[in-house]
Amino acid sequence: MFKFISRIFQNSISETQEDKNTTMKYLIVGLGNIGSEYVGTRHNIGFRILEELALSIGANFEDKRYGYISNCRIKNAELCLLKPSTYMNLSGNAVRYWLQKEKIPLERMLIICDDISLPLGKLRLRPSGSDGGHNGLKHIGSVLGRQDFNRLRFGVGNSFPRGGQADYVLGKFTEEEETSLKAQIDRSVEAIKCFCLSGITAAMNQYNRS
Repeated sequence: MFKFISRIFQNSISETQEDKNTTMKYLIVGLGNIGSEYVGTRHNIGFRILEELALSIGANFEDKRYGYISNCRIKNAELCLLKPSTYMNLSGNAVRYWLQKEKIPLERMLIICDDISLPLGKLRLRPSGSDGGHNGLKHIGSVLGRQDFNRLRFGVGNSFPRGGQADYVLGKFTEEEETSLKAQIDRSVEAIKCFCLSGITAAMNQYNRS
């Protein structure tokens, strides 16, 4: 009896160790528009955060189908970073293709986008939600046929006159705004790493506080 119990205990330890060592693959998508005219715009904050993440771990992007891809690793998490080249309004095409190609389950995908309903630099992680009028999120939800996918929304403020939303999000951050952006972009990078290593709930608890 003692030997039998001992074997069960040993097997339990082995399975726990195996679970800890298992590599999990994640699709991290930064939304934006390709082209030099869009560099530095509010709508491209998703690209910018993803580029900072890649830089922090020494990864590079390659031009591939439907987007720029970087395959990298953080501890036991394997990351596929995607900057769609489909333009914002067709982001769902790139997301669907790379989810299927990399065989990544939806719960291990995170979309990063700008949000005019949040103050500048404010972060909001959510496991689901509406598109809030964001064309990138709207197309992704339409293509996938569901809204229950993780998203990290980065606040870009809403200091624009009535009817000026398009010009505002396609405009560049002011010099004053840029001074406070670096710290919040770095914080976004840490939030993404937390999502990949500890899950959406842990990331929400830590990074939605302020």
